[in-house]
Amino acid sequence: MKRVFINPEFCIGCRLCELACLTEHSQSKDLILAYRDEVASGLLPRNRVEEKGYITASLTCRHCEDPYCVRACISGALQKDPETGRVTYDEDQCVGCWSCLMACPFGSIKRHPIKEKIVKCDLCPDRSVPACVSSCPNQALTFEEK
Repeated sequence: MKRVFINPEFCIGCRLCELACLTEHSQSKDLILAYRDEVASGLLPRNRVEEKGYITASLTCRHCEDPYCVRACISGALQKDPETGRVTYDEDQCVGCWSCLMACPFGSIKRHPIKEKIVKCDLCPDRSVPACVSSCPNQALTFEEK
């Protein structure tokens, strides 16, 4: 299965990956409108750039082989797709218990700021390469099978 891999040596902390994710998951598909209007209604990027000193890296769901979040999910909202290997999320099934958020060892799952739900990476299923990867100017993010 293809996954997003991070090379922190190439990351410059520009946060273009966050903006690309925000735009991709917006209704408008327009960066300015998404940032100006949709963020207020709870739109979040599904990744985040972490900084520690001079080191920066974009963190996102790892779509683990044996995901703790899926095991912790009491409602079945998180599932491991056997065909694609992606950890999928059904917002309608989510009960907002935050078990997955606590179980994820990478801190990749976020609380939605308005809904009592979660937000996580879906690997941009309508694209051949996730938006975060295609927007990275330094190839600090790659989408490959390892």
